[in-house]
Amino acid sequence: MKTLLTQLAKFGVVGVVATLIDFGIMNLLHYGVHLDILFANTAGFVVSLIFNYAASMKFVFEHRDGMSRRREFAIFVVLSIVGLVLNDGIVLVLNKGLALEANLAKIVATALVMIYNFVTRKLFLDGTGDR
Repeated sequence: MKTLLTQLAKFGVVGVVATLIDFGIMNLLHYGVHLDILFANTAGFVVSLIFNYAASMKFVFEHRDGMSRRREFAIFVVLSIVGLVLNDGIVLVLNKGLALEANLAKIVATALVMIYNFVTRKLFLDGTGDR
């Protein structure tokens, strides 16, 4: 249990930094450059994804024995694409459908997708259960 709590704490720190990157890029592109919210949200998500992969696999999850880094990254990307679709869908429904301000919509989407991210990465990528 202590290992899981430590892992959740590390996941939280990595997630906060990734979220700051994600929100920063989304706000810069949407409010600063006046790009469509969907494009701005996707761009922020993709850049934060790259950071998140590097930090998550270095500090949060252990490499799974017998899995190549190439396969690990491919799984991470597939899981993240599903997360992106969920994130964009939630932002789109809340912002354009329900007229919720973009940052509030993004907060809700981020919270929901964060749960999905931890659970799926723990199941498919973490090697701590292999030992």
